[in-house]
Amino acid sequence: MKKYVLSIDQGTTSSRAIIFDEKAKAVASSQMELSLITPHSGWVEQNPFEIWETVYAVIKDVINDSPINLCDITGIGITNQRETTILWDKNTGKPIYNAIVWQSRQSSSICEDLIEKGYPESIKDKTGLLINPYFSASKIKWIFDNVPGAKEKAKNGEVLFGTVDTYLIWQLTEGKVHATDLTNASRTMLFNINDLAWDKDLLALFDIPESILPNVKNSSEIYGYATKLKTIEECNIPIAAVIGDQQAALFGQCCFDAGDIKNTYGTGCFMLMNTKNKLVKSQYGLLTTIAWGYEGVEYALEGSVFVAGSAVQWLRDSMRMFEKSSDCEKYSDRVNGSDGVYVVPAFVGLGTPYWDNDARGAVFGLTRGTKKEHFINATVESIAYQSRDVMEAMIANAGMKIHSLAVDGGASKNNYLMQFQANILDCKIVRSECLETTALGAAYLAGLATKIWKDKNELRRLHGVEQIFVSNMNEKKRQELYKGWKKAVEATRVFK
Repeated sequence: MKKYVLSIDQGTTSSRAIIFDEKAKAVASSQMELSLITPHSGWVEQNPFEIWETVYAVIKDVINDSPINLCDITGIGITNQRETTILWDKNTGKPIYNAIVWQSRQSSSICEDLIEKGYPESIKDKTGLLINPYFSASKIKWIFDNVPGAKEKAKNGEVLFGTVDTYLIWQLTEGKVHATDLTNASRTMLFNINDLAWDKDLLALFDIPESILPNVKNSSEIYGYATKLKTIEECNIPIAAVIGDQQAALFGQCCFDAGDIKNTYGTGCFMLMNTKNKLVKSQYGLLTTIAWGYEGVEYALEGSVFVAGSAVQWLRDSMRMFEKSSDCEKYSDRVNGSDGVYVVPAFVGLGTPYWDNDARGAVFGLTRGTKKEHFINATVESIAYQSRDVMEAMIANAGMKIHSLAVDGGASKNNYLMQFQANILDCKIVRSECLETTALGAAYLAGLATKIWKDKNELRRLHGVEQIFVSNMNEKKRQELYKGWKKAVEATRVFK
């Protein structure tokens, strides 16, 4: 009998379910878009019930629309948007507030207060993270401070906290399992990545009771059984892997050696470098994070771009420049470049290496000759420029030039973006055969836990490359364009 793995990829803008076979080929998939709630400038929230309902719906769809029975699936791998924070009633399962999305900046004042009080170094030493509303801790505190009765209920043991993975596990196991994995725990700003445990000093600092926190497990092991799915078919399927989306993509790209580096072009853009069992600290605005818990704990350096693919969605939905995201590249091909226009899409601040919560989007270089196509190209190019900002930090930290970058994610389908990325980095861009490497990474880890695959070497043999992009731009032009970008960012940060 053939064996299959079901991968649940719960992202910021959509939920996906993908079934992979023993050769790591996607044989069936289903996807549903998610809505965002933006009650104030810089706030980004979601309805937790909608997150769960879309996940359950895509699981049903992928089973119903494929010849594969649920009972043919040996394990489930879950990968998720990280840092997004959900608090729910332990007894009723009802969320006590909306999910606060990783992009949201509503807890900025909490973070600013901690920075002013001198906590950045101690928190960075413990967690590998910078104090920023990006991470879960300040979001939890914000809910406690702003939702009547939330803190009291939590201290009475009536509330549970989870990032999206934890919430999905709890739903799938019908409340029997409250757990997360090492990667997601490492993004809460409450987890000590040296001791691999919830940090009591940080819990006291944020006034968060430990009772609300999930148990922390490895990224590849049996968490429990998805009994909720028996309503689809009478099977007892184990949840066999849990991992944050960016670490999942690193694993899915088979970046198993020290120095291997990938960039995922999704809602945001995230570049990770594997540092193996070495916990490397950065002075260049990078984060130190756990890569995965499999055959021991491995670490990574990470750079974060907050707005990447969502900038293309902005062009589509808010600016109404095209009907489908896939049309973006058609417009790019009509003109040569962006004609000196720069778009800085700092809709929710700027990530690595700036970490500027207050920056907001700006456009520079408009002339009477600027066309719609130039504006579209400038927005697409901003993704590549921001990725170079992160790469510059990676190069400084590693002390060496990086010659190859593995890429994946929805926006990596855009050939104009990938070629411009190769040009502005002067680096070989290697696009995977499977662009859904986030889902694939979770599937790999679930397959390893359930013995579909033997080890990492077997996974390497399954990994395929679809296309390689190399630079066709001279050095003078490259530096001239990047210098213009840096000026645009500097001007954006001044205007607040």
